[in-house]
Amino acid sequence: MIRPPESELEFRFFRAGGPGGQNVNKVSTAVQLRFDARGSPTLPEDVRERLMRLAGSRLTTEGVIVIQAVRFRTQERNRQDALDRLHELIDRAAVRPVRRVATRPTRASKERRLQAKSARAGIKSGRGRPALD
Repeated sequence: MIRPPESELEFRFFRAGGPGGQNVNKVSTAVQLRFDARGSPTLPEDVRERLMRLAGSRLTTEGVIVIQAVRFRTQERNRQDALDRLHELIDRAAVRPVRRVATRPTRASKERRLQAKSARAGIKSGRGRPALD
């Protein structure tokens, strides 16, 4: 498990919209987590590339991953939610994709395909108009 140190993470807090009564207008509970994936010395090169590909629209042109968390009503829970989402993204990027080994179809599978194909052709030919002879 790769976990970037707190020094590589930047948290910004702002007021969240939505329900919450007067509290929503006074307290900055929403969290924006910024992580410089391109410049992080913590990440190996292959993980960095997969992480930047997985981040999608959360990745800026400078290579910074931005995660916003507004799900909860407290700053601490939103901060933890943003961290958990970043860790989950890094964990997914850390898994190397399994290379597919090219194989050839077996004789039995070729025969099954041809039998199914001819059976389907017979069904379709039976749908035509009957011959007049």
